[in-house]
Amino acid sequence: MMKIVALILCLSTTWTHAIHTQSRATGRRIIGGTPANAGQYPYIVAIYKSTTTGQYFCAGTLIYNQWVLTAGQCVADGVLFDIRLGSNRLNDASAVRVATDEYYLHPDYNPDTLENDIGLIKFREPVEFTDYVKPVSFLSLANLTGSALVVVAGWGQTSDEDAGLSTDLNTVPLVTLSNEECRLTFGNQITDNMLCASGNYNEGTCTGDIGGPLVQTGIILQYHVGIASFISGRGCESTDPSGFTRTAPYVPWIRNVTGLTY
Repeated sequence: MMKIVALILCLSTTWTHAIHTQSRATGRRIIGGTPANAGQYPYIVAIYKSTTTGQYFCAGTLIYNQWVLTAGQCVADGVLFDIRLGSNRLNDASAVRVATDEYYLHPDYNPDTLENDIGLIKFREPVEFTDYVKPVSFLSLANLTGSALVVVAGWGQTSDEDAGLSTDLNTVPLVTLSNEECRLTFGNQITDNMLCASGNYNEGTCTGDIGGPLVQTGIILQYHVGIASFISGRGCESTDPSGFTRTAPYVPWIRNVTGLTY
């Protein structure tokens, strides 16, 4: 009998690195990752979202000097966004900080099923590019199938014993699954616009990683192929894959909102 596991979102809900979840998620990783090198992911950003009910932490991807791509759950109901760029360390006083209240949530975003879990944040003014602040090379126009080598980075917890976000950005390699393989875990909750990936025993994404980039690395360039979106209801220490929103199906929407071309 096929085992169906619920997929759940998992945002971090404080600004003080003590993790409490917005839903039933209890995950604690990136587990098994290694610290990222300075400037290795100059496009990843930390997002502190304020709403009328609380504060939430997510990650995102700089795609232009005024635009960040992230998960829909990371912008929904946002009143103010405090964005940190240019540093792998969350508590780095030298990080570039940008405040904004302008965001765009995909019109068909469903918070219950996490379909169309994608959003954009716009800065009031452009940021200056440096060796540590750069947009991702390309948004992928191709839908990945199974067995593609990819990488995810984030500030999520690194073990079940840790009580908060990782101070340092961590990264871990994963391998994509076909949607048919992913449905063996999550059933028909997995749509064509979603993507699953897994590593070794318990590597993947969790609290604090949502909204961050899944990338495929070429010889020189890095291609954005997915947005961290959900984990298994069995938790992050399970062998179940991590879930992402595919980038490729939403490139037309991104172009329409931002006016950018890819």
